[in-house]
Amino acid sequence: KLCIRTARNSCPKYSFSELFFKFPSYLRRAAIAAAFGLVSSYQSSLARWNDHPISERKKRPSLPKAGFVCPVMYRDNCFVRTGTYTARIKVWIRNTWDWIDVSFRISDVDYILRRCSGRKECAPILRCRGKVWSLDFSFEERVMLPEANDIENQRILSVDLGLNSACVCSIMTSDGAVVGRRFLRLSSEYDRLWHCIGRIKHAQQSGAKRMPGLWARAKGINDDISVKTAGFIVDTAMMYGVDVIVMEALTLLGKKHGSKKQRVAMWRARYVQSMVEIKAHRSGIRVSHVCAWNTSRLAFDGSGRVLRGGESTETMNNYSLCKFSSGKVYNCDLNATYNIGARFFIREILRNQSERTRLALTAKVPSLAKRSTCTLSDLKDLRAALAV
Repeated sequence: KLCIRTARNSCPKYSFSELFFKFPSYLRRAAIAAAFGLVSSYQSSLARWNDHPISERKKRPSLPKAGFVCPVMYRDNCFVRTGTYTARIKVWIRNTWDWIDVSFRISDVDYILRRCSGRKECAPILRCRGKVWSLDFSFEERVMLPEANDIENQRILSVDLGLNSACVCSIMTSDGAVVGRRFLRLSSEYDRLWHCIGRIKHAQQSGAKRMPGLWARAKGINDDISVKTAGFIVDTAMMYGVDVIVMEALTLLGKKHGSKKQRVAMWRARYVQSMVEIKAHRSGIRVSHVCAWNTSRLAFDGSGRVLRGGESTETMNNYSLCKFSSGKVYNCDLNATYNIGARFFIREILRNQSERTRLALTAKVPSLAKRSTCTLSDLKDLRAALAV
């Protein structure tokens, strides 16, 4: 009623049809839905910001930016396949909405036919990258995950994504036994990434503000690291036949501080986790997340807080190493994987117990009351308490 002229609505408030002549109705609805989502998100963020006390408020949420939404080329309305390597799309050209013929790259189509032949092809999205327009296709695949085994018979892969190494993996069983360990370094990739970041820093110090080419190169290297890391994790899980991949529930919001803020800003842990989840589900493997607090800070043997980096002379300012209170020097990321796997088994074991049994176990092992302080030694104490 506001913008569309019909027989019953002869005088709309806004003359949309005159400003956007022959604009397709499906694209108009998509634009309205996108704008509605932006405004709704802004209003909810603003309401949460107003609910906070004035002394605790951070920066006011900024107004949403319009545009930058890529349209979906709906089948038969905007996109029609005319052959294996050709199609027709409806776009704004020559001052009207008209159909044009497009051809696909043969190598891309052959790759899709080889890799995605058994999946459902969704409607493509028209995107602009630089000065090149392309069609992005997504595919759907329905996978039924197998029934979860009993917790006593499950084997998990606990993963710690680090800043110093790409990832460290440990294969564990419910009794706390570690049956395998794997490390992924990617030293050459990280060297290329920090060399590219150094070039950006040098250019910024010389007066240049925008370096799209250098930033694109850094993003490409970072994406390559993420893809290799996710592939390594899933390949390790399939090699050892695990039932669940366990990772930390990371929250990377807010401004980064400290000497390693550049490393943290370039750390794409959430992207790796989402990629691992998709790959794992396609392979019939479940994914779970546990509390990330103190997984690296607490020793897996229950001896308490560890010393890292410059906190001890024996670690030689190496943040990848930690020193236990017993004097043992250990790999910090490997120590974290033990605690990550232990927290998963503690959660699942306690979940299957009655409330009375759970309270009795917590009385015997008091550290189970807080999941953020659980370690591998607590899992072994829990198993011992259950065996009594």
